[in-house]
Amino acid sequence: MKHGMDRRTLLLGGLAAGMMAQGGVAMAAPFTSRRIAMTVRGAATGPGRDVLLIPGLASGPGIWTGAIGAVPGWRFHLVHVRGFAGLAAEANANGPLLTPIADEIARYVAAAGLKRPAIVGHSMGGTLAMLLGLKGLARRVMVVDMLPAGAAMVGGTANGLGFLADQLSGYFTGTAAGRRYLAQMVAQAPGAQGSDPEVIANALRDLANVDLGPQLPRLTAPLEVVYAIGSDAAQAAAITSRFRADYAPAKGVALKAIGPSGHMVMGDQPARFNAALREFLIV
Repeated sequence: MKHGMDRRTLLLGGLAAGMMAQGGVAMAAPFTSRRIAMTVRGAATGPGRDVLLIPGLASGPGIWTGAIGAVPGWRFHLVHVRGFAGLAAEANANGPLLTPIADEIARYVAAAGLKRPAIVGHSMGGTLAMLLGLKGLARRVMVVDMLPAGAAMVGGTANGLGFLADQLSGYFTGTAAGRRYLAQMVAQAPGAQGSDPEVIANALRDLANVDLGPQLPRLTAPLEVVYAIGSDAAQAAAITSRFRADYAPAKGVALKAIGPSGHMVMGDQPARFNAALREFLIV
């Protein structure tokens, strides 16, 4: 079995199945947040070599360990969403997640004095990376295996799956069967152990209701999308077609397929992903 889960299982798998059952950075004061924790790794060999790394749903910054070691000369700022991978939920325990978390990452960028860092996000982190890019904070944006509309990762639309996602949040946290299913999903996801079910459910709801496609024409930073394909040629062609169509509104977007791989591209194909990241950063 691949190190990464299938995108539909990891990202929004419950929508279908669930209803059926830190080298440092000078700051005026240490950055504290009830929504994210930040760690800095690596040393920049010159100005403008700061990179934000944002993990995906239920994952912690450990998913980037291999990439950090393989791409020296950059200072990496690792985002850890509270409620994911062993951190207490704090302010993420209730209510919307995506916009408040994006706002907190933007606050970190300002507090750390970062000047338009490169931003790389996997899965839900890709959505956050695009949101930050739309705020004008990024020099470049890389999205790893995520479509502009979260619901599209399971073949739906924000309008069509939004209500279902709201029901799903209650299912995952309010029923014994939902809690068991979510626990199983978390257990199978690399780096997701110790994640808060309520935060995951809230994140799933937000993802199912977001569609950044119409906003992509406003994204002025160069955008690169790395996406996973499997070994089946027909399925790979269908995935490529979907990514091309959904990212078509973005000006000059670069699309790069990596496979065979599951959703955790950096784990399934580390050499190819690290090469892509290195190329993305030095352009």
